[in-house]
Amino acid sequence: MLILILGVALWWAAHLYKRAAPAQRAAMGGKGRKIVAGLLALSILLMIIGYRMADGAFFWGPSAPLVGINNLLVLAAFYMFAASGMKTRVTAYTRHAMLWGFSLWAVAHLVVNGDTPSFILFGGLLVWALVEMQVINRASELVRPTGPFPIRKEMMALAGAVIVMLVVGAIHGLIGPSPFGGA
Repeated sequence: MLILILGVALWWAAHLYKRAAPAQRAAMGGKGRKIVAGLLALSILLMIIGYRMADGAFFWGPSAPLVGINNLLVLAAFYMFAASGMKTRVTAYTRHAMLWGFSLWAVAHLVVNGDTPSFILFGGLLVWALVEMQVINRASELVRPTGPFPIRKEMMALAGAVIVMLVVGAIHGLIGPSPFGGA
């Protein structure tokens, strides 16, 4: 469990360092980006290894309704990621479309994984995303996109979300449980 906790903590630290110590981070320049990217890659590796090794109390597991809810939330999460990059209409309503998408992804995984390691991993990442939004809000003012928001962009974001969901789902099924139910 310690490796999992260290992975989540390193994820938090690497992301929040820029906000907690902006002068030190700026002094690092381009080298700092490589260091942070390396730390994030290490945090992901620690989270994967730690999650696979971790053991803890089990409260609930996947069921057909929970898998369905999970899949809808993950599809919405992928849409929020796409919307963030494409500046679709939803970005006029929320400053943090990508972080909201990340939050939806974490909640979706908590819905189907009711065990202690999942609470630490997905709960820890959910709390990080919510904290990150607050930190960003305090650091700078909101500038809302005003459009235009062509329907073509909306359709592209939705199509992209569906395609990414299918690809990620297929990969997820190869390395872990199938997100589409079944064995």
